[in-house]
Amino acid sequence: MPSVSWILHQTSHVGNVGSAARAIKTMGFDQLILVAPKNSDAIRAPDAIALASGADDVLAKTQVMDSLALATKDHHLVFGLSARDREFGPPSISLKEACAMAQGQSCAFLFGTERAGLSNEDYQFCSHRVWIDANPSYSSLNLAQAVMVCAYEMRQSLTITPPTHLKEPTLKATMESINALMDHLREGLIAIDFLNPSHPKKLMERLRSLFDRAGLHPEEVDLLRGVAKQMILKNDKKI
Repeated sequence: MPSVSWILHQTSHVGNVGSAARAIKTMGFDQLILVAPKNSDAIRAPDAIALASGADDVLAKTQVMDSLALATKDHHLVFGLSARDREFGPPSISLKEACAMAQGQSCAFLFGTERAGLSNEDYQFCSHRVWIDANPSYSSLNLAQAVMVCAYEMRQSLTITPPTHLKEPTLKATMESINALMDHLREGLIAIDFLNPSHPKKLMERLRSLFDRAGLHPEEVDLLRGVAKQMILKNDKKI
């Protein structure tokens, strides 16, 4: 299977870590990442090992990281799972659409806490919000179930041979480069007095939504950072 990461953010129950490891191994994947788990030793906890049920090798190589910025920085596509729509944030797509889009890209599926899921702040590290087509009147899945559904759908997508006439997909910009762009652009907009940092009025959130919908490529990120650089330079010359 190609490189696909499965990221669990601030997981509370170690049993879900073991169950998630079992789910992804069953579907042919092995890259599990924990971000700031409530139990820092979750991958060695007895309940995690028991519920991994033979996926001990996946647990053993699981990476534990401090932040979503670090966990997502090298991925071109990060799919944040949520049943709730948001006013701002990345575009919403179905799980099937996400799996089709992931062909040839470095991607990750991101799952939030068992109780609250992903926060609005977490979505700055996502390229898309992904929903699972479930019963609209009762769409609740526990964490391990959601991982299993996504891993199954991703496996189905990857085992279907794409038509030979299709071109290789163009790689998207990584999450790290897009977040660096947003910081640079914010600095530039402040320099030309277009953004008042005391009253930002959701300007950066709206711009991020626009960029997420566009699906920026690396050269487009470079172009926009060049614009931001000129904004700052022009302001410095005036001073």
